[in-house]
Amino acid sequence: MNDAAKRVERLRRELNEHNYRYYVENSPVVSDREFDDMMHELEALEREHPELDDELSPTHRVGSDLGKGFLQAGHIYPMLSLGNTYSPEEVEQWLDRTRKAIPGEAPDVVGELKFDGTGISLIYEQGRLVRAVTRGDGSRGDVVTDNVKTIRSIPLQLRGGGWPDFFEIRGEIVMPWKEFERLNAEREFNEEPLFANPRNAAAGTLKLLNPAEVARRGLDAYFYYMLGEDLPHATHYDNMQAARAWGFKVSDHMVRLRSEADVDAYISRMDAERRQLPVATDGLVFKVDSLRQQLNLGFTAKSPRWAIAYKFAAERARTRLLSVSFDVGRMGTVTPVANLEPVQLSGTVVRRASMHNEDIMRQLDVHEGDMLYVEKGGEIIPKIVDVDVDARRPGAAPVRFVSHCPACGTPLVRVEGEAAWVCPDKWGCVPQITGRVEHFVGRRMMNIDGIGAETVSALFASGLVRGIADLYDLSVDSLMSLDGIARKGAVRIVDGVRASCDVPFERVVYALSIPYVGETTAKKVARAAGNIDRLMAMSEAELTAIEDVGPRIAAGIVEYFSVPANRETVERLRAAGVCMAVPEADTAETSDSLGGKSFVISGVFEHHSRDEYKELIERNGGRNVGSISKKTDYVLAGANMGPAKLEKAQKLGIPVIGEDEFLAMIE
Repeated sequence: MNDAAKRVERLRRELNEHNYRYYVENSPVVSDREFDDMMHELEALEREHPELDDELSPTHRVGSDLGKGFLQAGHIYPMLSLGNTYSPEEVEQWLDRTRKAIPGEAPDVVGELKFDGTGISLIYEQGRLVRAVTRGDGSRGDVVTDNVKTIRSIPLQLRGGGWPDFFEIRGEIVMPWKEFERLNAEREFNEEPLFANPRNAAAGTLKLLNPAEVARRGLDAYFYYMLGEDLPHATHYDNMQAARAWGFKVSDHMVRLRSEADVDAYISRMDAERRQLPVATDGLVFKVDSLRQQLNLGFTAKSPRWAIAYKFAAERARTRLLSVSFDVGRMGTVTPVANLEPVQLSGTVVRRASMHNEDIMRQLDVHEGDMLYVEKGGEIIPKIVDVDVDARRPGAAPVRFVSHCPACGTPLVRVEGEAAWVCPDKWGCVPQITGRVEHFVGRRMMNIDGIGAETVSALFASGLVRGIADLYDLSVDSLMSLDGIARKGAVRIVDGVRASCDVPFERVVYALSIPYVGETTAKKVARAAGNIDRLMAMSEAELTAIEDVGPRIAAGIVEYFSVPANRETVERLRAAGVCMAVPEADTAETSDSLGGKSFVISGVFEHHSRDEYKELIERNGGRNVGSISKKTDYVLAGANMGPAKLEKAQKLGIPVIGEDEFLAMIE
């Protein structure tokens, strides 16, 4: 593998991880700018090396917020993301490109706020709200109509008249700062995890299955774009003013801009005024005003050419370092954390900021009592970005990374090839033990209701739980012996433990905290092994034969099951009734009807999701490949298949089949 291919593979892996953290866990660890820089580098490499292109590359996707608790619906018009800029000069470059693309027509531009919430698409028929769909993956989203109806600023029946019989309007569901602070104060009082920011709170609230709770949380909505075949006006701005008259909340900061000077002045003005707004914003959006010009400019694969986002620079604050503590994670990794004098930053009070690892801490050259500059990556995760050396106290000692585990005193070990220091005492180090229990009970693992971090700590301190298998020995009476747990809470926990026995085997594998085995890898390993006994017996060579399982993962699995304590845990879980095998029905559904044939999947489907089709292909002896080549046997095509892929398949003579034809093949 050459250097370009290695770099492409690494960028894709890191971007996929950041996408997951952003859209699934709502806990990004890099700023938007850092993410975009990585994406731009990957896009450039793929342009320079078209042979490395892959349909599943992050450059081909729009991030997803699809959930499991809602029906899903396709978007009439794809909800694409916007290209990002970070300086007025980059906005001017976009303006120049736009003018050149439509020579002789000087386009008016509309400037508007980029609200920091969660995207929504509303469908109106005869002036009545009929459907609300989240952005999802850009092609399909979750139907959240009942929840959206609880948001009082969204009209259920339009005011006035003159609206089309059918149209779509898009906007952003937001949580105002006032409601965000109220909600977090409630959660703090109830000892529940706090929301990191209003965007997380809005996204999480919109996905609640109880509309009454959604209504209580005080969401709001701003609207910024209208689509349809019979819109009242030929310009974006005029359509949004019509929407305002119909009862939609349209920002007063949406303005027409007729020159570069207007654009620069708007950026400068809004960068100052945004801090006084009642809701969070993370930038501006500039759109060509004429709908005809928008149509002529068209789209790239991921974004419209007629619009661009301008991201505000991350807000920075200066505050004093009080101390540095060292946190121990469930896998033993030790992370330095700066404890700070409280400082207001992007609407929240920051008291702690991660310094990630020893290398970064050394690069920052932090000394005791230093004045530090703190930013929020993407205005979400606080991080130390610089030190005010001129303000350093005379004789201040540099902060040193610890040599021994701060929790158990064990000498730390440096992970080969990585920046991490790890505590090797996996079975005696309390944060590692409790961290593994917290992971085990999590929603995407065993989903045991009623057990959070504080409950795990209390269970460990009382001696009731020393490992994950001890959870299955808990009783209502033993739980009620703990402070703060009444009978109702104890019953809830015991019922949750009992219900976890029905969790599929692949999630059990993920819940075990096997080194390097994440959610996706656990699924593939569980399917390949079939049951826990086979998995415990597999060699590194057998494991590396599984798709996406490399030598490090294979070694981690073998090492994990070589520890007698882990095998004992497995046997106790089995005895408690935890699922330790792929169901026979799943195994019985496999066949060799596709006989090693390779498939490329493209487009949007009706009967099954793309992931479900991939699983069907694998279960029936086929292989999923990322891009079309001479070795591809079939292209499984849904609606909106990219014209470039279709042209390539036809040029190579590869059969393009639809859903019904594919399902007939495996039946």
